[in-house]
Amino acid sequence: MQEENPWQTKGSKVHYDNPWIRVREDQIINPANKDGIYGVVEFKHLAIGILPIDEQLNTWLVGQYRYPLSHYSWEIPEGGGGLGELPLESAQRELKEETGLVASDWKQIFEMHLSNSATNERAIVFLAENLVEGMPEPEEEEKLSLRKVPLETACQMAMNGEITDAISLATLFWASANLLR
Repeated sequence: MQEENPWQTKGSKVHYDNPWIRVREDQIINPANKDGIYGVVEFKHLAIGILPIDEQLNTWLVGQYRYPLSHYSWEIPEGGGGLGELPLESAQRELKEETGLVASDWKQIFEMHLSNSATNERAIVFLAENLVEGMPEPEEEEKLSLRKVPLETACQMAMNGEITDAISLATLFWASANLLR
């Protein structure tokens, strides 16, 4: 059941805009019928996650330093896709760039909203199978590490806090429930 929107927007002002995000502040009337403000970060790209799985149930993790967190992070292969680009095409490109892998079988496994109290960021996650290994082709500003690990190990890393990225966690929990049973 979908309920009516209890929020009213009286006005909106953009405070920041770049090629990746736009930040706006809305003047609102909240569900308690009181005036207020609401800050929203609008993403200009779709978040893409890929779970590559080989015949032995191995997967690949990508490591990189995440500037906003000041923290090194292990993640499934991820990237951004243009809003006018097919999500599958974005996933195929990102998998090749980050891991060198090319998959012949693709399946969209779920969609999720990230930090939906403050952003409109949407993610689509794919399962990639029947893999051919090649050389990664990272973008020039990316400094990536690559690890091939058993899927069970990656899921354990998610369970014990070694992996903290939201898309990776959701994907590895999905894999644990759907691929490792």
